[in-house]
Amino acid sequence: MRKPTKRSGVPMDLIYGMSHRYRVTFMERTNQGGVPSEKPPDYVEIDLAPGVVLDRTFLERTEPQAEHVEGRLEEDDDFLSIGSETWDYEVADGRTGEFLAALRNSQMAIECVSLDNEPTPP
Repeated sequence: MRKPTKRSGVPMDLIYGMSHRYRVTFMERTNQGGVPSEKPPDYVEIDLAPGVVLDRTFLERTEPQAEHVEGRLEEDDDFLSIGSETWDYEVADGRTGEFLAALRNSQMAIECVSLDNEPTPP
């Protein structure tokens, strides 16, 4: 089943040609209160030309493991102050290499899985 665009309701592959979907999990650094201190997808967008990503959808956020009952991280928990964010990306046909290169350059992606039943290059 084709995924419709958020704006027009028309399937993206009819507008742009075939596209590829990826689920990307980013590491997310947090401050002492467990609040995200940066936006991981922004690190990817710096390296992307217009038209590479057709759509992206936020799926979930995982809290840091070190967060205690008080909702704060202890002084010696700095190494556990990383949570994760997971996003789905719709990438234009023929632009997968650019997208994957931007993910590698971001140094924020923990995992990238193709949702189109094709292997994802390392």
